[in-house]
Amino acid sequence: MWGATAIDAAELTWLNAPLPAEQGRQRALYERLRQAILSRRLAPGARLPASRTLAAALGVARNTVLFAYEQLVAEGCLLATRHGTRVATLPDTAPEVVAPAPSPGLSRRSAGVMAPDAAPDATLWPLALGVPDVASFPIRAWRASLDRAWRHATARQLSYAPLGGEPALRQALATYLSGVRGLPVTAAQVIVTAGTQNGLDLCARLLADEGDAVWVEHPGYPAAHAAFRLAGLRVRPMPVDAAGLCVTPDDWAQHPPRLVFVTPSHQFPTGAVLPLPRRLALIEQAQAHGAWIIEDDYDSEFRRSGPPPPALYGLRPGAPVVYAGTFSKTLFPALRLGYVVVPEGSAAAFAGAMGALSRPGQSIEQQALADFIERGGYTAHLRRMRPLYAQRRDALRHALARHFGANAVVTGGEAGLHLMLWWQGAPDDAIVAAAAHALGVAARPLSRYTAGGTTLPNGLVLGYGATPVEVIDGAVARLAQAWRVGG
Repeated sequence: MWGATAIDAAELTWLNAPLPAEQGRQRALYERLRQAILSRRLAPGARLPASRTLAAALGVARNTVLFAYEQLVAEGCLLATRHGTRVATLPDTAPEVVAPAPSPGLSRRSAGVMAPDAAPDATLWPLALGVPDVASFPIRAWRASLDRAWRHATARQLSYAPLGGEPALRQALATYLSGVRGLPVTAAQVIVTAGTQNGLDLCARLLADEGDAVWVEHPGYPAAHAAFRLAGLRVRPMPVDAAGLCVTPDDWAQHPPRLVFVTPSHQFPTGAVLPLPRRLALIEQAQAHGAWIIEDDYDSEFRRSGPPPPALYGLRPGAPVVYAGTFSKTLFPALRLGYVVVPEGSAAAFAGAMGALSRPGQSIEQQALADFIERGGYTAHLRRMRPLYAQRRDALRHALARHFGANAVVTGGEAGLHLMLWWQGAPDDAIVAAAAHALGVAARPLSRYTAGGTTLPNGLVLGYGATPVEVIDGAVARLAQAWRVGG
């Protein structure tokens, strides 16, 4: 460490160490000088060499040194005086050695929030979950809708979106949902969201108070569990059987919820379909106990045989149901658009809260999506994809039977884009999934879908939406290899 004297430029050649590939000379010199000042390697009061002298000693342009000096003077680390540039005297609390301070930590509500996949490109691997075949998306038709939206855009579309979403999209969705899903809905009841997660967060904040209980399916959708926990709700896992959510009158009597989150048309991840008697009983009990039901209808568009079962929304007049949908599975995830359908009396509150929480945007994309739906592009795309997904589901079933035989059971597939592979006992599903990832196969362990409470059997959740038929058998062969390694 130097005293409060002049520093010879030759003593600062360490400032010219090799630069990181992504960093320029000006930035590197500034950061190295700043770190030396903060760590007291350059003592308070020490006079630095003149800019020309230091530039010559380091073999850099004078402007490089001037940039560093001027920036540090502006930050208060250096002082420009008549007698030269000196190191400023910083507060005594500055540590001798700069080390990262411990963070205050996250909130208790963040405990248990699921981490994303370790491999950021895993959504492109065979058997990736929750990904549609984006390669088959009709980009030309979508681009035409975007072009029309931009041609007719006004200054308003370049500002924030209207509360609740673009009127054209809300109307297009109301028409679609009324005709295809039989929902008694008007445009005013459709609230456009930035994807399902945004809609769930909105429901958690508007329909419940901190500390209220929310029932979730076990196993179930971890992102929903995270949204509810982060909103301060108490997540209570409820069992799922071969017919979906399974609750009893005793459950309602002993620990009634404020919210019930359910995926009745294609339970995630088991694939079970909630039968009509359970649907009606769920609505009846919710009405009796003052609870709300959040119905996530995330992939009912890809029903394999016959029409999709009736939605909870609209089964009973005045039922306390919020219906949530998304375009991430039917179109492409990067669109980040979804919607919730709310009872008529709640629509204004939902729209207002959406504006207060997130200042919605994407007006151009919303206009384009409305155009895409109104011109028939959306229904035409769904019609093309249904047989393609059915073919991939059948190929995956066949491959699993071939490579696993009687070692495991396959369930699901009546709708959606994934299957469940179950087995009793060893090997541990997390170990199998890790081994599969090492082989480039994006299997998800069933144990990842618990919200606490009882343990689950071992199993894997396998997506087939984005996996071509010709690679499915090879991917399952590698999965079986991972299963044997795990055992």
